[in-house]
Amino acid sequence: MPCSIIYKEDQIEQIFLSTIREQEQKIPPEVNLRRKRAIILAGPTGTGKSAMAMMMAQAMGGEIISADSMQVYRGMDIGTAKPSKAEQELIPHHLIDIRNVTESFNVVDFYYQAKHICQQIHARDNVPIFVGGSGFYVHSLIYGPPSGPPSVPDLRKDLEESMDKLGPDFMYEKLKKMDPQYAATITKHDRHKIVRALEIISLTGKRVSKYTWKNRKHSPNIDFRCWFLHRPRANLYHRIEKRCDKMIEAGLIDEVRRLDQEGIRKNSTASQAIGYRQTLQYLDSPQTKDDYRYYVDEFKKATRHYAKRQFTWFRREPLFRWIDLDLHDPETAMEIIMQDYETYNWE
Repeated sequence: MPCSIIYKEDQIEQIFLSTIREQEQKIPPEVNLRRKRAIILAGPTGTGKSAMAMMMAQAMGGEIISADSMQVYRGMDIGTAKPSKAEQELIPHHLIDIRNVTESFNVVDFYYQAKHICQQIHARDNVPIFVGGSGFYVHSLIYGPPSGPPSVPDLRKDLEESMDKLGPDFMYEKLKKMDPQYAATITKHDRHKIVRALEIISLTGKRVSKYTWKNRKHSPNIDFRCWFLHRPRANLYHRIEKRCDKMIEAGLIDEVRRLDQEGIRKNSTASQAIGYRQTLQYLDSPQTKDDYRYYVDEFKKATRHYAKRQFTWFRREPLFRWIDLDLHDPETAMEIIMQDYETYNWE
Protein backbone atom coordinates (compact mmCIF):
# COMPACT_ATOMS: atom_id res chain seq x y z
CA MET A 1 0.00 0.00 0.00
CA PRO A 2 1.61 3.28 -1.02
CA CYS A 3 2.49 5.56 1.78
CA SER A 4 1.14 9.11 1.70
CA ILE A 5 3.46 12.03 2.22
CA ILE A 6 2.19 15.03 4.11
CA TYR A 7 3.82 18.33 3.23
CA LYS A 8 3.80 21.43 5.35
CA GLU A 9 2.31 24.62 3.92
CA ASP A 10 5.69 26.26 3.33
CA GLN A 11 6.96 23.14 1.56
CA ILE A 12 3.94 23.16 -0.76
CA GLU A 13 4.61 26.81 -1.56
CA GLN A 14 8.24 26.07 -2.41
CA ILE A 15 7.25 23.18 -4.70
CA PHE A 16 4.69 25.40 -6.41
CA LEU A 17 7.22 28.20 -6.96
CA SER A 18 9.84 25.74 -8.25
CA THR A 19 7.34 24.39 -10.77
CA ILE A 20 6.56 27.90 -12.00
CA ARG A 21 10.27 28.70 -12.42
CA GLU A 22 10.81 25.48 -14.38
CA GLN A 23 7.97 26.38 -16.75
CA GLU A 24 9.25 29.94 -17.14
CA GLN A 25 12.68 28.64 -18.16
CA LYS A 26 11.06 26.65 -20.98
CA ILE A 27 9.51 29.82 -22.47
CA PRO A 28 11.69 31.33 -25.23
CA PRO A 29 13.16 34.68 -24.11
CA GLU A 30 11.59 36.52 -27.04
CA VAL A 31 8.07 35.66 -25.87
CA ASN A 32 8.33 38.02 -22.91
CA LEU A 33 9.30 40.80 -25.26
CA ARG A 34 6.16 40.30 -27.30
CA ARG A 35 3.96 42.05 -24.78
CA LYS A 36 2.43 44.82 -26.84
CA ARG A 37 3.95 48.20 -26.11
CA ALA A 38 3.57 51.68 -27.48
CA ILE A 39 5.61 54.82 -26.96
CA ILE A 40 4.02 58.16 -26.15
CA LEU A 41 6.06 61.32 -26.70
CA ALA A 42 4.25 64.27 -25.16
CA GLY A 43 5.41 67.72 -24.19
CA PRO A 44 4.82 71.43 -24.69
CA THR A 45 4.57 72.89 -28.16
CA GLY A 46 7.91 73.77 -29.72
CA THR A 47 9.96 71.27 -27.69
CA GLY A 48 11.04 69.04 -30.57
CA LYS A 49 8.72 66.04 -30.16
CA SER A 50 8.15 65.49 -33.88
CA ALA A 51 11.86 65.51 -34.73
CA MET A 52 12.52 63.00 -31.94
CA ALA A 53 9.69 60.77 -33.18
CA MET A 54 11.10 60.77 -36.72
CA MET A 55 14.55 59.74 -35.48
CA MET A 56 13.12 56.97 -33.34
CA ALA A 57 10.80 55.65 -36.03
CA GLN A 58 13.70 55.32 -38.46
CA ALA A 59 15.88 53.63 -35.84
CA MET A 60 13.38 51.06 -34.54
CA GLY A 61 10.85 50.46 -37.30
CA GLY A 62 8.20 52.75 -35.93
CA GLU A 63 5.02 54.30 -37.26
CA ILE A 64 3.86 57.67 -35.96
CA ILE A 65 0.33 58.33 -34.70
CA SER A 66 -0.55 61.98 -34.24
CA ALA A 67 -2.14 62.86 -30.89
CA ASP A 68 -2.65 66.44 -32.05
CA SER A 69 -6.30 67.48 -32.06
CA MET A 70 -5.85 69.81 -35.06
CA GLN A 71 -3.60 67.82 -37.41
CA VAL A 72 -6.62 65.69 -38.32
CA TYR A 73 -7.92 68.60 -40.45
CA ARG A 74 -6.95 68.95 -44.10
CA GLY A 75 -5.41 72.30 -44.89
CA MET A 76 -4.41 73.11 -41.30
CA ASP A 77 -0.77 72.55 -42.08
CA ILE A 78 1.43 75.49 -41.14
CA GLY A 79 -0.31 76.43 -37.90
CA THR A 80 -0.24 72.85 -36.59
CA ALA A 81 3.37 72.20 -37.61
CA LYS A 82 2.09 69.20 -39.57
CA PRO A 83 4.77 66.78 -40.86
CA SER A 84 5.77 67.53 -44.42
CA LYS A 85 4.81 65.29 -47.32
CA ALA A 86 8.42 64.11 -47.52
CA GLU A 87 8.39 63.13 -43.84
CA GLN A 88 5.09 61.31 -44.26
CA GLU A 89 6.49 59.40 -47.23
CA LEU A 90 9.60 58.45 -45.26
CA ILE A 91 7.74 57.24 -42.17
CA PRO A 92 4.09 56.10 -42.04
CA HIS A 93 1.95 58.71 -40.24
CA HIS A 94 -1.60 58.24 -38.97
CA LEU A 95 -4.53 60.45 -37.93
CA ILE A 96 -3.39 63.27 -40.19
CA ASP A 97 -5.62 64.86 -42.86
CA ILE A 98 -8.65 62.66 -42.12
CA ARG A 99 -11.29 65.42 -41.76
CA ASN A 100 -12.36 68.53 -43.64
CA VAL A 101 -12.36 71.69 -41.54
CA THR A 102 -16.17 71.74 -41.49
CA GLU A 103 -16.35 68.23 -39.98
CA SER A 104 -16.21 67.38 -36.31
CA PHE A 105 -13.60 65.29 -34.57
CA ASN A 106 -13.51 64.73 -30.82
CA VAL A 107 -11.67 62.81 -28.15
CA VAL A 108 -13.93 59.76 -28.46
CA ASP A 109 -13.26 59.60 -32.22
CA PHE A 110 -9.56 59.84 -31.47
CA TYR A 111 -9.62 57.10 -28.85
CA TYR A 112 -11.25 54.44 -31.00
CA GLN A 113 -9.33 55.27 -34.17
CA ALA A 114 -6.01 55.47 -32.34
CA LYS A 115 -6.55 52.09 -30.66
CA HIS A 116 -7.48 50.47 -33.98
CA ILE A 117 -4.41 51.90 -35.72
CA CYS A 118 -2.21 50.78 -32.83
CA GLN A 119 -3.46 47.20 -33.27
CA GLN A 120 -2.71 47.33 -36.99
CA ILE A 121 0.83 48.56 -36.34
CA HIS A 122 1.41 45.77 -33.81
CA ALA A 123 0.11 43.26 -36.37
CA ARG A 124 2.86 44.48 -38.74
CA ASP A 125 5.43 43.98 -35.93
CA ASN A 126 6.19 47.70 -35.98
CA VAL A 127 6.39 50.13 -33.08
CA PRO A 128 3.51 52.57 -32.47
CA ILE A 129 4.84 56.01 -31.54
CA PHE A 130 2.20 58.48 -30.39
CA VAL A 131 3.24 62.12 -30.65
CA GLY A 132 1.37 65.18 -29.45
CA GLY A 133 0.83 67.75 -26.76
CA SER A 134 -2.93 67.44 -26.35
CA GLY A 135 -3.12 66.26 -22.74
CA PHE A 136 -6.81 65.41 -22.94
CA TYR A 137 -6.29 63.20 -26.00
CA VAL A 138 -3.26 61.45 -24.52
CA HIS A 139 -5.02 60.91 -21.21
CA SER A 140 -8.03 59.37 -22.94
CA LEU A 141 -5.76 57.11 -24.98
CA ILE A 142 -4.28 55.64 -21.80
CA TYR A 143 -7.35 55.44 -19.58
CA GLY A 144 -10.24 55.33 -22.04
CA PRO A 145 -12.65 58.00 -23.28
CA PRO A 146 -14.29 60.24 -20.69
CA SER A 147 -17.55 59.19 -19.13
CA GLY A 148 -20.59 61.38 -18.82
CA PRO A 149 -24.24 61.53 -19.86
CA PRO A 150 -25.19 61.61 -23.54
CA SER A 151 -25.94 65.00 -25.03
CA VAL A 152 -29.54 66.27 -24.95
CA PRO A 153 -30.22 68.19 -28.19
CA ASP A 154 -32.63 70.77 -26.69
CA LEU A 155 -30.36 71.57 -23.76
CA ARG A 156 -27.29 71.71 -26.00
CA LYS A 157 -29.11 74.08 -28.37
CA ASP A 158 -30.08 76.40 -25.48
CA LEU A 159 -26.50 76.49 -24.19
CA GLU A 160 -25.05 77.18 -27.63
CA GLU A 161 -27.56 80.01 -28.12
CA SER A 162 -26.52 81.43 -24.74
CA MET A 163 -22.91 81.20 -25.85
CA ASP A 164 -23.69 83.19 -29.00
CA LYS A 165 -25.80 85.74 -27.15
CA LEU A 166 -23.81 86.24 -23.94
CA GLY A 167 -20.32 85.43 -25.24
CA PRO A 168 -17.57 83.03 -24.15
CA ASP A 169 -16.31 85.34 -21.37
CA PHE A 170 -19.65 85.23 -19.56
CA MET A 171 -20.14 81.49 -20.05
CA TYR A 172 -16.59 80.74 -18.95
CA GLU A 173 -17.06 82.78 -15.76
CA LYS A 174 -20.27 80.86 -15.13
CA LEU A 175 -18.38 77.58 -15.47
CA LYS A 176 -15.62 78.83 -13.15
CA LYS A 177 -18.17 79.43 -10.40
CA MET A 178 -19.74 76.00 -10.86
CA ASP A 179 -16.57 73.94 -11.42
CA PRO A 180 -13.37 75.95 -10.87
CA GLN A 181 -11.18 72.83 -11.00
CA TYR A 182 -12.25 71.86 -14.52
CA ALA A 183 -12.37 75.48 -15.71
CA ALA A 184 -8.69 75.82 -14.79
CA THR A 185 -7.81 73.16 -17.38
CA ILE A 186 -9.40 75.04 -20.33
CA THR A 187 -9.73 78.63 -21.52
CA LYS A 188 -12.57 80.94 -22.44
CA HIS A 189 -11.83 80.16 -26.08
CA ASP A 190 -12.74 76.47 -25.67
CA ARG A 191 -16.37 77.11 -26.56
CA HIS A 192 -17.27 73.49 -27.18
CA LYS A 193 -15.75 72.31 -23.88
CA ILE A 194 -17.50 75.08 -21.94
CA VAL A 195 -20.88 74.16 -23.44
CA ARG A 196 -20.35 70.44 -22.84
CA ALA A 197 -19.25 71.06 -19.24
CA LEU A 198 -22.31 73.18 -18.50
CA GLU A 199 -24.47 70.53 -20.14
CA ILE A 200 -23.06 67.78 -17.91
CA ILE A 201 -23.52 69.91 -14.80
CA SER A 202 -27.12 70.70 -15.79
CA LEU A 203 -27.97 67.05 -16.47
CA THR A 204 -26.27 65.43 -13.48
CA GLY A 205 -25.80 68.13 -10.88
CA LYS A 206 -22.17 66.99 -10.65
CA ARG A 207 -19.01 68.89 -11.50
CA VAL A 208 -17.17 67.73 -14.60
CA SER A 209 -14.02 67.42 -12.48
CA LYS A 210 -15.78 64.61 -10.60
CA TYR A 211 -15.70 62.53 -13.77
CA THR A 212 -12.03 61.75 -13.37
CA TRP A 213 -9.76 58.82 -14.22
CA LYS A 214 -8.41 58.79 -10.67
CA ASN A 215 -9.60 55.28 -9.85
CA ARG A 216 -9.50 53.92 -13.39
CA LYS A 217 -6.69 51.68 -14.55
CA HIS A 218 -4.89 52.25 -17.80
CA SER A 219 -5.40 49.94 -20.76
CA PRO A 220 -4.58 46.30 -19.91
CA ASN A 221 -3.92 45.53 -23.58
CA ILE A 222 -1.13 48.01 -24.24
CA ASP A 223 1.89 48.85 -22.14
CA PHE A 224 2.29 52.57 -22.75
CA ARG A 225 5.83 53.85 -22.26
CA CYS A 226 5.18 57.52 -21.55
CA TRP A 227 7.66 60.38 -21.87
CA PHE A 228 7.27 64.11 -21.41
CA LEU A 229 9.90 66.01 -23.41
CA HIS A 230 10.54 69.53 -22.19
CA ARG A 231 12.99 72.40 -21.97
CA PRO A 232 13.57 75.20 -19.43
CA ARG A 233 10.87 77.84 -19.72
CA ALA A 234 13.11 80.68 -20.92
CA ASN A 235 14.56 78.61 -23.75
CA LEU A 236 11.19 77.09 -24.62
CA TYR A 237 9.51 80.50 -24.85
CA HIS A 238 12.32 81.73 -27.10
CA ARG A 239 11.79 78.72 -29.36
CA ILE A 240 8.03 79.35 -29.36
CA GLU A 241 8.45 82.96 -30.49
CA LYS A 242 10.78 81.94 -33.32
CA ARG A 243 8.36 79.18 -34.27
CA CYS A 244 5.44 81.62 -34.49
CA ASP A 245 7.51 83.98 -36.67
CA LYS A 246 8.43 81.12 -38.99
CA MET A 247 4.80 80.05 -39.31
CA ILE A 248 3.77 83.53 -40.34
CA GLU A 249 6.68 83.78 -42.77
CA ALA A 250 5.71 80.38 -44.22
CA GLY A 251 2.26 81.69 -45.15
CA LEU A 252 -0.01 81.13 -42.15
CA ILE A 253 -2.18 84.15 -43.01
CA ASP A 254 -2.80 82.90 -46.54
CA GLU A 255 -3.51 79.41 -45.18
CA VAL A 256 -6.16 80.75 -42.80
CA ARG A 257 -7.65 82.97 -45.52
CA ARG A 258 -8.09 79.88 -47.70
CA LEU A 259 -9.57 77.87 -44.82
CA ASP A 260 -11.94 80.72 -44.09
CA GLN A 261 -13.30 80.35 -47.62
CA GLU A 262 -13.66 76.60 -47.00
CA GLY A 263 -15.80 77.24 -43.91
CA ILE A 264 -13.47 76.86 -40.93
CA ARG A 265 -15.62 79.26 -38.89
CA LYS A 266 -18.41 76.66 -38.96
CA ASN A 267 -16.17 74.43 -36.84
CA SER A 268 -15.94 76.02 -33.40
CA THR A 269 -13.07 73.73 -32.42
CA ALA A 270 -10.85 74.27 -35.47
CA SER A 271 -11.51 78.00 -35.70
CA GLN A 272 -10.52 78.48 -32.05
CA ALA A 273 -7.18 76.67 -32.41
CA ILE A 274 -4.12 78.70 -31.43
CA GLY A 275 -2.76 80.59 -34.41
CA TYR A 276 -5.99 80.20 -36.35
CA ARG A 277 -8.14 82.16 -33.94
CA GLN A 278 -5.68 85.06 -33.86
CA THR A 279 -5.27 85.03 -37.65
CA LEU A 280 -9.03 85.09 -38.22
CA GLN A 281 -9.28 88.07 -35.88
CA TYR A 282 -6.51 89.81 -37.83
CA LEU A 283 -8.31 89.12 -41.11
CA ASP A 284 -11.42 90.73 -39.62
CA SER A 285 -9.45 93.85 -38.65
CA PRO A 286 -8.46 96.80 -40.90
CA GLN A 287 -5.06 95.04 -41.07
CA THR A 288 -3.02 98.12 -40.22
CA LYS A 289 0.57 97.89 -38.95
CA ASP A 290 -0.73 98.17 -35.39
CA ASP A 291 -3.23 95.39 -36.08
CA TYR A 292 -0.42 93.21 -37.40
CA ARG A 293 1.80 93.83 -34.35
CA TYR A 294 -1.12 93.06 -32.05
CA TYR A 295 -1.84 89.87 -34.01
CA VAL A 296 1.74 88.62 -33.72
CA ASP A 297 1.91 89.45 -30.00
CA GLU A 298 -1.40 87.69 -29.29
CA PHE A 299 -0.33 84.63 -31.28
CA LYS A 300 2.89 84.30 -29.32
CA LYS A 301 1.23 84.99 -25.99
CA ALA A 302 -1.48 82.37 -26.59
CA THR A 303 1.15 79.79 -27.57
CA ARG A 304 3.21 80.50 -24.44
CA HIS A 305 0.12 80.18 -22.26
CA TYR A 306 -0.75 76.88 -23.94
CA ALA A 307 2.75 75.55 -23.23
CA LYS A 308 2.31 76.55 -19.58
CA ARG A 309 -0.98 74.63 -19.40
CA GLN A 310 0.73 71.59 -20.92
CA PHE A 311 3.29 71.59 -18.11
CA THR A 312 0.48 71.82 -15.57
CA TRP A 313 -1.52 69.00 -17.15
CA PHE A 314 1.32 66.49 -17.42
CA ARG A 315 2.55 67.10 -13.88
CA ARG A 316 -0.62 65.26 -12.85
CA GLU A 317 0.14 62.28 -15.08
CA PRO A 318 1.88 59.58 -13.00
CA LEU A 319 2.96 57.37 -15.93
CA PHE A 320 5.10 60.04 -17.59
CA ARG A 321 8.83 60.34 -17.09
CA TRP A 322 10.36 63.70 -17.93
CA ILE A 323 13.39 64.33 -20.14
CA ASP A 324 14.96 67.78 -20.40
CA LEU A 325 16.14 68.14 -23.99
CA ASP A 326 18.50 70.92 -22.96
CA LEU A 327 20.34 68.49 -20.64
CA HIS A 328 20.29 65.54 -23.05
CA ASP A 329 21.17 65.73 -26.72
CA PRO A 330 18.58 64.09 -29.00
CA GLU A 331 20.67 60.96 -29.51
CA THR A 332 21.03 60.37 -25.75
CA ALA A 333 17.36 61.04 -25.08
CA MET A 334 16.40 58.68 -27.89
CA GLU A 335 18.67 55.97 -26.50
CA ILE A 336 17.07 56.27 -23.06
CA ILE A 337 13.57 55.86 -24.51
CA MET A 338 14.52 53.02 -26.84
CA GLN A 339 16.30 51.07 -24.10
CA ASP A 340 13.26 51.40 -21.89
CA TYR A 341 11.07 50.10 -24.70
CA GLU A 342 13.26 47.07 -25.30
CA THR A 343 13.73 46.15 -21.63
CA TYR A 344 11.16 43.76 -20.22
CA ASN A 345 9.87 44.54 -16.72
CA TRP A 346 7.69 42.29 -14.62
CA GLU A 347 4.57 44.13 -13.45
